[in-house]
Amino acid sequence: MTTDAVTSPDVPARDAPAAGITVSGVTRSFGAVHALQGVDLMAPAGAITALVGPNGSGKTTLMLVLASLLRPDAGSVTIGGADPVVDPRAVRRNTGWMPDTLGVWESLTAREILVTMGRFYGMDRDAVRSRAGQLLEWQELATLADQPARVLSRGQQQRLSLARAIIHDPAVLLLDEPASGLDPGSRIRLRDDLKQMAAAGKTILVSSHVLSELDEMADLAVFIREGATVRVEDLSRDGTAGGRYLITALDVAALRTALEHYSIAYRSAGRRQDSVSVEVASAAEAADLLATLVGAGVRVLSFTPGASRLETTYLELDRMRSVDDGGHA
Repeated sequence: MTTDAVTSPDVPARDAPAAGITVSGVTRSFGAVHALQGVDLMAPAGAITALVGPNGSGKTTLMLVLASLLRPDAGSVTIGGADPVVDPRAVRRNTGWMPDTLGVWESLTAREILVTMGRFYGMDRDAVRSRAGQLLEWQELATLADQPARVLSRGQQQRLSLARAIIHDPAVLLLDEPASGLDPGSRIRLRDDLKQMAAAGKTILVSSHVLSELDEMADLAVFIREGATVRVEDLSRDGTAGGRYLITALDVAALRTALEHYSIAYRSAGRRQDSVSVEVASAAEAADLLATLVGAGVRVLSFTPGASRLETTYLELDRMRSVDDGGHA
């Protein structure tokens, strides 16, 4: 299997994308702890949906509910058209679950883990061994295929965990911190692999604290806080993106003079002596500002967002929470 392939020949690709994930008013408590307090979420097929929230916001609990490993107290969930409470077998057949650690079976070899998982899903013995071999090649683990999983590095275990999640070619993927422990090259590859799988029609829900990475791959973002959905953002609408931009120029004095001439507020960029940052309301305003600076003769070296869209929204929601709690924005 090449790195471009995400579905092996042993498991034919589906003719049409399966239905995605729908969550409505889901709650889940552990005694006095209300982990989920009314989560609403829609993750469509053929797209990558980011699940964003601080520690303790309920992300992992929600993932466990979706994977049919926890029963919600109230609300409804459908995954690929099936209810994990009513028909957990159907959900598990249709879903690939990648927790934030490889977990059990570390005494088994990488190949044995994949083959065992495939057999759990009812795959033919010969077919699953072929599939496992192809996935190990795909994740560049073939030379370690017959080594115990415990000897693998953290990044290698993460790559094995992804292979394990897709051994049965599920239509839905639930990924909890999939890039944890990966080196930069592997992170880029993961991003590209997930994009390819989404383009092939899979539903992908990704939870991660690395917002800049989610920003590069996600089509939608669902923000949760204190167990409830607080915002849904369509990341495909690049034209509306505003926020703070970092401007670097060959002559920063000329840059500052031009900004002052046009009454554009700016501030220093920390230790960067050749840069300043400015606040804009939209991507269109950012483009106009860049054109103005170049037209004024400023030799601009770079003009980039100071934070990802997800980071900007996350910080905005955090400021709103501080105000609601009686703090200071």
